[in-house]
Amino acid sequence: MVLNSSTRGEKLPSAKLTAVQYGVLLMMLALLAGLWRLQVIGADSFRVLAEQNRIRKVPILAPRGKLFDRENRLIVDNYPSVSCFLVREQGRNVDADLPLIARGLDLDLDQLRATLRRYRSAPGYQPIPIKQEVTPDEQAFIAAHAGELPELETIDQERRLYPRDGYAAHLIGYVGEVSEDMLNDPRYAAYEPGDVVGKAGEEESYDQLLRGEDGSRDVVVDSRGREVGYLRTQHAIPGQDLRLTIDNDLQRAAELALGDRSGAIVAMDPRNGEILALVSRPSFNPNDFAVRIDRTAWNKLITDPDHPLLDKVIQAQLAPGSTFKILMSVAGLEEGLAQNLHVFCNGGANFYGHFYHCDEKHGSVDIHNAIPMSCDTFYYTLADKLGIDRISKYATEFGYGQKTGIDLPGEQAGLMPSAQWVMKNYHRKWYAGETISVGIGQGAIEATPIQLARIIGGIASGGHMVRPHVVFPDQLPEDFRHALQDSFPGTGQTYIPLDPDAWMTITDGMAEVTEPGLYHTAGSAHLEGIDLAGKTGTAQVMSHEALDRTSKGRSTFPNAWFVGVTPRRNPELVVTVLWQNGEFSFYPARIGAAVVAAYVEKQRRLAHNLPAVQANTAPATPAKPAEVGVLWSQPEVKNGKTVARIHAGHYFVNPPVSAPATSTSARLHRSGATTALPGQIAVALPVSKVQTP
Repeated sequence: MVLNSSTRGEKLPSAKLTAVQYGVLLMMLALLAGLWRLQVIGADSFRVLAEQNRIRKVPILAPRGKLFDRENRLIVDNYPSVSCFLVREQGRNVDADLPLIARGLDLDLDQLRATLRRYRSAPGYQPIPIKQEVTPDEQAFIAAHAGELPELETIDQERRLYPRDGYAAHLIGYVGEVSEDMLNDPRYAAYEPGDVVGKAGEEESYDQLLRGEDGSRDVVVDSRGREVGYLRTQHAIPGQDLRLTIDNDLQRAAELALGDRSGAIVAMDPRNGEILALVSRPSFNPNDFAVRIDRTAWNKLITDPDHPLLDKVIQAQLAPGSTFKILMSVAGLEEGLAQNLHVFCNGGANFYGHFYHCDEKHGSVDIHNAIPMSCDTFYYTLADKLGIDRISKYATEFGYGQKTGIDLPGEQAGLMPSAQWVMKNYHRKWYAGETISVGIGQGAIEATPIQLARIIGGIASGGHMVRPHVVFPDQLPEDFRHALQDSFPGTGQTYIPLDPDAWMTITDGMAEVTEPGLYHTAGSAHLEGIDLAGKTGTAQVMSHEALDRTSKGRSTFPNAWFVGVTPRRNPELVVTVLWQNGEFSFYPARIGAAVVAAYVEKQRRLAHNLPAVQANTAPATPAKPAEVGVLWSQPEVKNGKTVARIHAGHYFVNPPVSAPATSTSARLHRSGATTALPGQIAVALPVSKVQTP
């Protein structure tokens, strides 16, 4: 019998059938799990990704807070600007577009590529700033190429507008793009590449308050990255405005008084530490940093031998010269040594086998005339009797060799030598002969102008020492105020009681310094009707033997100091003047007197009490002709029209031996003119006519 193959049934083994069924089931479960993960678990993340393809977050940059002076007059403002950013969320290769972008935005192609490499590790959603201060022509280029270059975006931004001519530049500081080194610092953890940050002065100290909080705008874009609408806006929070303690009128007077001389001026209220004026020369233009300073300008600033970026008020560490004799007088009187000390000055004295020079032969000197005469021989002797340990004790107590705690970045501590300091740093003992030089503010001792203002102002205030500051504390949140003191440690505010008799002796001696008289070091800075007290100082930068003016030039001249207070006891103003390589200390004394006169004149004007402020500009010694530059306008007829033509003159003036109130020099002072310093050309304006920025 033959079987039909078509009817033959082939039965699948049950084991194989079971395996196939389970395989299909596992595949279905895997598909269901994948759908669950995509549609349920990952729904939020994929929704965000989808939104990012449709919605672009455009940053709204917060404007920085403005800066005002103590009378609410605007100092630092903002102005509108446009910046160009590159957005990397378009899913295209932007490297191929870089040559066109560089040509259209007037950028260096290599620099543009370096910028992109710098941001390569940044998140893709973060825009890259490639051009600041975009011109109208460049904005037109971006708009015209929106289809070809959808990665280019423009953002409105407010930039800093600083006063011209470097006005208060070191006090205000400047802003710039945050650097890579700063981003690695925990203090700047909240910043991102491209952010603008304060880099000097108050811009740096109060950056946290000034910068505000950026906002954003959610923009709807099409598949080519073009805007088609917007969803929501998170507004930026502007930075806090700050009122500085400086007085624009006094600041301008101080800047005019110092002129182009290399040095510094600081004026402070010793009752509370408010800085009324701060000038450092040479200066710089903060507006150069408001956008982005080019490499050539930056290299010029950092290689300048006069260091224009150095704030000499808080960073110039120099020997204080004879201004240190005020501290020596305090130490000598408090220790009971100076009251009965009498020396005969014959041009110097011998100590430990070496002859120490004095500038003059003063004859018989005691503590009452040692300060106005600034007799080195007297203070050599006093230093030898005190010894370095007692000198260092009093100097350290009053703040030498320590930061003051002023709210400006980069303050230096100076140096106060001692036997312990020498052993620690040089592993040797202190030689007694070294004490002699320290007694007149020479040797290893170093101080900054702000230190001298605090110390001399504190001594004249009976030992009440203050912490200098340039922003009114009542504007600061309490937690920020405490953090600020931790960030700027220093001697701060303290009280060091002084013997009343010693205090009277020292302040009377300082008042004699500015009185006309034989050997008085600042008699030419005398101000009629103003109780001006102070102390001059010169500090050699080289020894007497090495000083060769014919070959070394002015850089070897001594640094000249003046610290003045008004009135002599419990003063309301202290002024420190440093003129580097100024040679003679009566020069900065006259500069300081001009600042004091400006302050007193304004206070009298505000009080409606305006007696004439007269300055005796006659030197105590026979006067030499003074070189004077003068500008004036004179009407002339040109082409039938009367026009004013500016003229300049160069003269030598022989000032009188004395300058009574009725003399020509006194009348010139009242009309606003001043006698120029020898070797200088100066044109002075009356303080009441000085224009603020």
